This record gives sequence, C-alpha cells and structure tokens, in this order.
Amino acid sequence: MSTIAVILSGCGVRDGSEIHEAVCTLLAFSKMGVDEIKCYAPNIPQANVINHIENTELEGETRNVLIESARTARGKIADIVELNIDEIDAVVFPGGAGVIKNLCTFQFDGLECQVNEHIKRIITEMHKASKPIGALCIAPLMVAIVLGRMGVKGTVTIGEDKETASHIEAVGFRHIECPASQCVVDDENKLVTTPCYMLAKSVDEVYAGVSRLAQEVIQLI
Repeated sequence: MSTIAVILSGCGVRDGSEIHEAVCTLLAFSKMGVDEIKCYAPNIPQANVINHIENTELEGETRNVLIESARTARGKIADIVELNIDEIDAVVFPGGAGVIKNLCTFQFDGLECQVNEHIKRIITEMHKASKPIGALCIAPLMVAIVLGRMGVKGTVTIGEDKETASHIEAVGFRHIECPASQCVVDDENKLVTTPCYMLAKSVDEVYAGVSRLAQEVIQLI
C-alpha cells in the first residue's frame, strides 16, 4: 500500500520526541495497513537532557538522539542520512521539545534557528516531489520555517497557541485553529497537521487527532 517514514528526535517530551505522539503515529499508520513504517533520527548529541520528574536540566549529562529514539522504535531505526525520499511515500514528524531542540534550534534561537541539514533536505525534497508531510504538536512550526524560507505559502495548525501561531504567520504561513481530535489539511502543499499535546488533555485525544492525520496522509499519497 505505502511506506511511511517517521522522524524521531529523541525519547521524552521535554528533550526528545513526545512518546505518546510517536507511539500513536506508529499505531495509527499500522492500523491503516501501510506496507512499512520506517523510523529515522539524526545521529547527533541531544541539545540537553531533562529530568522528566522535576523538569530540570541534568547538567553534564549527554545523550545521542538516534540512540534515544531507538527506545521508541524498539531498535528498528536508521540514521536519517540514509533516508531516500524515493523509497518512501510520506513522512511524519511527531512533536516534543526534541523537534525544536534537536531537529532545529528554535527553542534557543527563535525564527533565526538552524535546521538540521538532513531534516531540511527531507522537508524540501518531499515538498518538491509533491509527497505528503505530516506534522504533530510543535512540529508544524519547523516545517513552516523550512518551507517558508523557500517562499512557500501554506497552512498548518498547532492548536490555539497565539504566540506559536504568530511565529508561523511570520514565515508566511497561515495558521488555522483546530481541536486536538482533528487535523488541518493543506491539499496544495500536501501538509497534514494536528495539535496533539499543544491542546490535548489525554492520550485518547492525541490518538484521535493522529488517526485523522494518518487517514488524510494516506489519501494524499
């Protein structure tokens, strides 16, 4: 039927991929009956390491994004340098702070952020090839930054957060408010986005939105 690439950014909402969102993504596409789901992550150090109980940084501790992402992927994961868009039909970015810390530096540099060269390549090549891109939670901001710098005018959602929406609009994208259980589809650019934990109060709300996203992504292939 299709092959989906899921791009992870670590393991944990505060310094990597949001685990519920990542697992819901894998489950939703699996239930859609796709031929294969391939997980990828950059083989780079994490920006920082967070104690998820106390929400404090663990000074002096270092972790690797690819190795941490392998926890969620049960070890079945590849370095993002190996991702060839000719071998996939769609790409999906779960959210979590790792997106804006590890895949790009928005957390530290705002709209002047650097985007990992391979993340930038994948988003750019997927758009040029007219292949679907799904983005969850905060990830639509990163996608908008990459495509906006190319002059693309698109539409995404991160829920209702006014400040984040203003950053999206600053790069030339339109933001549409959307509940956690739904998604926004930009047919022209083949972008599908859903708020997840930008709004969701429970994992079932997250799964509802991700399921809708998976359905829309498959329809765009």
